[in-house]
Amino acid sequence: MIVEWMRSKFELSRHLSHGNVRPMEGLRGLAIFLVFLTHFIPMVEPWLVPGTPLTKIARTAFPMGKVGVDLFFVLSGYLIYGSLIARDQPFLSFMGRRIQRIYPVFTLMFIVYIALSRLFPGESKVPATMPGALLYLGENFLLLPGMLPIKPLITAAWSLSYEFFYYLTIPLLVGAFRMREKSVHWRVGFFALLTVGAALVSLEYGGPVRLLMFIAGILLYDVTRHHLFSASGSVLPLVFVAAGLVSTRVPEEDPVGMVIRTGLLFVAFFMLCHTCFTRPTSAVARALSATPVRWLGNISYSYYLVHGLAMKMAFAVLGKFVAVHTHGLGFFMGIMVVMFAWTLVPSVFLFLFVERPFSLAPKHSPRKYADAPARFNPDAIKLANAPAAD
Repeated sequence: MIVEWMRSKFELSRHLSHGNVRPMEGLRGLAIFLVFLTHFIPMVEPWLVPGTPLTKIARTAFPMGKVGVDLFFVLSGYLIYGSLIARDQPFLSFMGRRIQRIYPVFTLMFIVYIALSRLFPGESKVPATMPGALLYLGENFLLLPGMLPIKPLITAAWSLSYEFFYYLTIPLLVGAFRMREKSVHWRVGFFALLTVGAALVSLEYGGPVRLLMFIAGILLYDVTRHHLFSASGSVLPLVFVAAGLVSTRVPEEDPVGMVIRTGLLFVAFFMLCHTCFTRPTSAVARALSATPVRWLGNISYSYYLVHGLAMKMAFAVLGKFVAVHTHGLGFFMGIMVVMFAWTLVPSVFLFLFVERPFSLAPKHSPRKYADAPARFNPDAIKLANAPAAD
């Protein structure tokens, strides 16, 4: 009975036959766990004995968790571009669905953060003056931090700025170049040239080079949809992922290093997703299709927005009872399990009572999608766009 109830709440693709969906859900679960590590490691470090191999390993692993952001961008690139290529969509209707997907959960968390800013003024990011506060809150509600140098009220929400920039530009790009009428080779060539050009500009001037991860998802869609590349099993993609993780040690402040890092992750996640989507029986795809991993992926947007705040509160309580700078590996592993379990509680609540009813409710009859390409199911769009966290 409990299992059936959980399946009814956390399965988003139980009526879909599209082969990409299950490993895609698992990829999102992997991405959000990496995001969790990004926030967990700096919060737990004060409790560890300083100068030990454990702290050095933790500091090495910390930047690797940030690649969860990039994986989310790839999946968003794939799904949003795929939906636009599959059928013509009025721009305002398209953006309305994107707003409905993002804003219910974000608005609630935005209100929570404003309330906490009033309750704990010493930790508030909101300017003290009324004009400054209104401007800052307006900028944050419009999702400007990230693309613009504005400090986000919700730390993780910087990436929503990247997501909305992509939402705004990709339908215009698809429409302006009549991409539905172009051959797949033309589209792949166009986006490959765009990637190279953007990388060269970033080498010289810097900028939001991580936007290139959306193009990785765009290329992934056309390559998998039209069988332009053969998967090579599970080993090679994992080698590329390992190389991508190592590349996160490159300083982000250096434009050259950032382009190299992004380039390696571009290839790594392209290969990983391609293997999962075209070889669903491969070891890596089967591992990512495990039910707990997929369900984590399905609640990843709610988890993304609330887990940092929940974990910060938990560590504040922990500090009242547990001494700092005195613990080793056993404590590190144990508290990681506890914190991960704890952050699931508000995430599940947010998913069940806000995200699912307000953002994921069915909007169309399946009959409307009868003419969509066979290897792309628009119902899977509800799995997309759990924006990445940092």
